[in-house]
Amino acid sequence: MTISTPTSRTDEPASARLGTLAAQGATGALSTETGIVYLAAGHVVHVESAVTPDLGDLLTHSGALAPDGWWEAIDQAGRRCRVGRQLVDSGHLAAGALELCHLGALFDAAYFVLAHDGPALRFRPGAAHWLGAVRSVPVDTVLRESRRRRELLHRIWPEPAVDRAPLARVLGPDATDLPARRGRTLAQVDGVRTAAQIATALACRTFHTLVELRRLAAAGLVAPVAPLIPGPSSAPSPAPASAPATVSAEPGPTPRPLASDEPDTALLRRLLHALEAL
Repeated sequence: MTISTPTSRTDEPASARLGTLAAQGATGALSTETGIVYLAAGHVVHVESAVTPDLGDLLTHSGALAPDGWWEAIDQAGRRCRVGRQLVDSGHLAAGALELCHLGALFDAAYFVLAHDGPALRFRPGAAHWLGAVRSVPVDTVLRESRRRRELLHRIWPEPAVDRAPLARVLGPDATDLPARRGRTLAQVDGVRTAAQIATALACRTFHTLVELRRLAAAGLVAPVAPLIPGPSSAPSPAPASAPATVSAEPGPTPRPLASDEPDTALLRRLLHALEAL
């Protein structure tokens, strides 16, 4: 079935709308309150969200690609929606490295766009992302992975505010005996940065950062910064009852790394299996 006109906002969950579009073999962009899912022939080819680092940030901040190479590809192939192909053809990036980083960015953004299953806003048929085709993923796989991540993070620490709010260190608990990755994550917490901004600073995938931040929250080391409550200047805002500890906006000293910073081999293995299956 061919979809010819954009749909207006409804109360239909994004996951249900994606399932319908996948069954129709649709091509285009589905917008939600937290991001956009790009489809080609009913498969997900890209997901972007304002609360996750984009592919360019991951590639350039990690040192896998020079910023000049990234912007050169944007200039030369962005309008043709072939930026990914340009990166590979120009020799700036190996195809396998691009696919792995692209899948990581896709699933990171999909967590924010789909894990809480907000309403679909509209579908723009035929819309394509400027990155172009890198690796497509079945809709069911994207939905299943988003649910898996949500459930895992909930088991670590059940408060989702950690994922999006600015975070601050909590004074009091000892933070000297942390694994290296968790210690580096904690060192970036300054009362201003969100999880996505911390992930960008670390050149790390957002989900890895969320896991560490939720573990830090569970240990009482970080907490979301409470929003200011407007009111008369003579009446101070009440402190939240759930945050008895003192929160510091200043980053603390980098903890002493005691555990090796092993890569997330389980995630890499799943991505490898997904590539082989596709």
